[in-house]
Amino acid sequence: MAWNDPQWGNKDNRKNSGPPDLDELWRRINQRLSGLFGNKNTGGGSGGEGLSPGGLPGGGNLVGLLMGVLLLVWVASGFYIVDTGQRGVVLRFGKYVETTEPGPRWHLPWPIESREIVNVDQVRTVEIGFRNNVKSKVLKESLMLTDDENIIDLQFAVQYILKDPKEFLFVNRAPEDTVLQVAETAMREIVGKSKMDFVLYEGRADIAARAKLLMQQILDRYKTGISISQVTLQNIQPPEQVQAAFDDAVKAGQDRERSKNEAEAYSNDVVPRARGLASRLKEEAEGYKQSVIANAEGEASRFTQILAEYQKAPQVTRQRIYLDTMQTVMNNTSKILVDQKGGNSLLYLPLDKLQQIVSQPYSGAPEVLSQPPATTTPAPVDTRSRDALRNRDREDRP
Repeated sequence: MAWNDPQWGNKDNRKNSGPPDLDELWRRINQRLSGLFGNKNTGGGSGGEGLSPGGLPGGGNLVGLLMGVLLLVWVASGFYIVDTGQRGVVLRFGKYVETTEPGPRWHLPWPIESREIVNVDQVRTVEIGFRNNVKSKVLKESLMLTDDENIIDLQFAVQYILKDPKEFLFVNRAPEDTVLQVAETAMREIVGKSKMDFVLYEGRADIAARAKLLMQQILDRYKTGISISQVTLQNIQPPEQVQAAFDDAVKAGQDRERSKNEAEAYSNDVVPRARGLASRLKEEAEGYKQSVIANAEGEASRFTQILAEYQKAPQVTRQRIYLDTMQTVMNNTSKILVDQKGGNSLLYLPLDKLQQIVSQPYSGAPEVLSQPPATTTPAPVDTRSRDALRNRDREDRP
C-alpha cells in the first residue's frame, strides 16, 4: 500500500491498515492555525490550491506564527530587574531618559531603548603612589614637595561611591581616572602648604581630612557623580636616598628632647628644694629676730623691775645683785675656796659633787629650780663638820 493512501486508518478497512497520509495531516494543522489567526480560506482543494508561494502547504500561516513568537520575545526582552543597591539608567536612542529604582522594570526593547545597571553602594578604591602593595611604588605619583622644600614619599588610597549615576556615566568620559588625578592634585596642594615634620608625624589625620574635603569640592565642580567616603594614608616617609640621614636627624631630635626632659626633671627636683631651704632659712632668721627682740625686751623689763626694787631698798638690792653675780662667776671656775675661820681641820668636802656642779653651766635660778632632783644618794657628812658650818654661818650673819 502507498504511504499516501487516503484510506489508511479507515475503521472499515482495519485489516488493510497502513501509515497516515502526511499531506492530510499537514493540511489539518494549517486549518487549525488559520482558525486561530482568523483565516477563513481553508483551501480544501487538491493539487496546487493549498500551496504557498514557496511551494509548501500552509507556509503563510507558519510565517505569521513565527513572527508572532518573535514579537513576543522582542517585547519580553524589555523586562529587567534592578537589585538592591543598584540603579537602572534607561537610554532612548542613546539619550538619557530616566533612572529607575530597585525592583522589576520594563523599557522599550532594543534598538529603541537600552538600559545600564550601575551599582551605587559598591565601595570603589583608587590607589595613588602604589599598586596593590605599598612595596610596588609609583614614584611619579608618590614623591611630593613640602612647604619647607623637602621631598617626601607619600602613598595613600581613596575610597568612593556613586551618588549620581547619570553624571557618572555621561558627564565625564573616564571618571575613575578623574578620581586618581583629582586625588593626586589635592594631596600635592595640601602637602605643599605643610611642613615636613607636620606631614610625617602629628598632621596625618588633619591632612587626610583636608584632602577629602578638597577632593569632594573638585569632583562636584566636575560633576562626576562621585562621593568620597574615606582617604587613608598608607605610608609617609622620606625618599630612600636620604633615609639614613633623616634617621640620624630624627635620633638627634630625640636625644635633644631626652636631654631637655632630663634637664627639666633635674630643675623640678632642685628648684623646689632650694626654695624650701630658702624658706626655712628665712623662717629661722625671723625666729632669731623675734628671739633677740624678746630677750632684749625681757632684759629691759627685768632691769626696770630691778630699778624699782633698788629705789625701794638700795642696800638689800645691791647685796642681792652682788651675790647673784658671784654665784654666776664661781660656777664657771674649778677652784674651791674653804674658810678656815672656824679652825676645824676635819671639814669634809664632797669633791665629786662639787665637780659635777662646777661642770654644769649656770643658767639662772629658774632653770636650776626646774631641773629634776638628783637620784644619787648623798654621801655621809661628818657631824663635827656640820656643827662647824653652822657656827660659821652664825658668825657671818650681821
